[in-house]
Amino acid sequence: MDNYLAVDIGASSGRLVSATLQGGQLHLEELHRFGNSFTERDGHDYWNVDDLFDEIIKGLQKAKQKGIRSCTLGIDTWAVDYVLLDQEGRRIHDIYAYRDARTLHAPEKLHRLISREDVYEKTGIQELNFNTLYQLFVHDREQLAQADKILMVPDYLYYRLTGIMMNETTNASTMQLLNVNTRELDEELLSLLQLRRNQFAELSEPGQTLGAILPELVQQYDLPDCQLIVVPTHDTASAVAGVPSKREESWAYISSGTWSLLGMERSQALNTKAAMQANYTNEWGAYGTYRFLKNIMGLWMIQEVRREGGSALSFAELAQLASAETPFASIVLCNLPAFLNPDSMTLEIQRFCEETGQPIPRTPGSLARCIFDSLALSYRDALYELQRLTDETITRLHIVGGGANNELLCQLTADLLGIEVHAGPSESTAIGNIVVQLISIGALDDLQAAGSVIAQSFPTQLYQPRTVGGIEGLLDRWESLKKQTASSIQISR
Repeated sequence: MDNYLAVDIGASSGRLVSATLQGGQLHLEELHRFGNSFTERDGHDYWNVDDLFDEIIKGLQKAKQKGIRSCTLGIDTWAVDYVLLDQEGRRIHDIYAYRDARTLHAPEKLHRLISREDVYEKTGIQELNFNTLYQLFVHDREQLAQADKILMVPDYLYYRLTGIMMNETTNASTMQLLNVNTRELDEELLSLLQLRRNQFAELSEPGQTLGAILPELVQQYDLPDCQLIVVPTHDTASAVAGVPSKREESWAYISSGTWSLLGMERSQALNTKAAMQANYTNEWGAYGTYRFLKNIMGLWMIQEVRREGGSALSFAELAQLASAETPFASIVLCNLPAFLNPDSMTLEIQRFCEETGQPIPRTPGSLARCIFDSLALSYRDALYELQRLTDETITRLHIVGGGANNELLCQLTADLLGIEVHAGPSESTAIGNIVVQLISIGALDDLQAAGSVIAQSFPTQLYQPRTVGGIEGLLDRWESLKKQTASSIQISR
């Protein structure tokens, strides 16, 4: 097999990428790109998964037109959102988007039945009001009772292509229902949700071969002959598999996209009380690893500001305008609930600055500068927490994903964290998706070998830390802002 396809769908866009491995180098080509967003209907936010499936079909048709007649294929998407299916495998509800407000108070209601400490000890997953645990807790009981199977979004897309149901572990772990000790769904948590184990499919690990595309789909749409391989279906898990690092180094990563995920790859979960209080999570990774990480609001903030401005400026132009602004004139706490899904991100940022006595950013450049400065400060907090919790000293930070292209944010991160930053590749999620396929068929030995191939195939940009003028005063301001808003319930993803 010489062609490898990755379907990579995030919360704002998706694409189908083809890859070949030649002379020890991986070569990528984007064949198809499409938008993705949730829509509001009757007071709730929903995904259109049928559109996503149609776009996958279009991408596979383009692959066939490019001369790709046989290939392997892997699918990754975002986490936590789920699909209920009846006994005939038909959806029995529209798919709620995780930013929907129905789960806003779900954690406090559920934790009247079981403590936060008990749930974290079982799962190692941080408390986020939109985790699947809380989504299912508030879901209509009659619909849940009707569900023969509960699949995550990428599981469902695999099912639509193959007719085979599974629950892939990296995405399933974000449900906050998997027990880190038994590595199975936790019976007590299922009982609290009035669910049964057989309403979920068997757990599947990255690297397993699932099967071929359904013959009727191949014939109807003239698709390539594809063998589907189970990859890390959570896009962050694939992104970490796509980091160009030697696995023995003491390194951390930021998967920088709509969300910023800062953490380490570990061989064991760290579900201590201190980790719970710091709101760190232990999401499952490829090949028995754990992603011990902190979720930070991420580039969602600049995406929304750009959209509200009519998208007249590119992200690169916004970063250039931000570079000309006064550093740290205004800063915000990125993980406040107000920034999760506001009616207007621009107004919410301006409101926060006004209420905290800071200059109000009104231009595209000053708004962008405020966001980038605030994200870098948030990264600083998270890295220091990470080192304290793991008792490890991080020697390098890898920034992968779309944010690796933002030179201002990468340099700010190096400066404030006082650590060298290696930025790139920006396509790490698709790359991680593909290298797991390569390992599965024996073209690569393991993630260590994959990291070497990735480093040889995709150049990275090195950012050395520089001195930040007035750093003591800046950090005092930052801590003061956190104290001012200490009573607010913070979210992280």
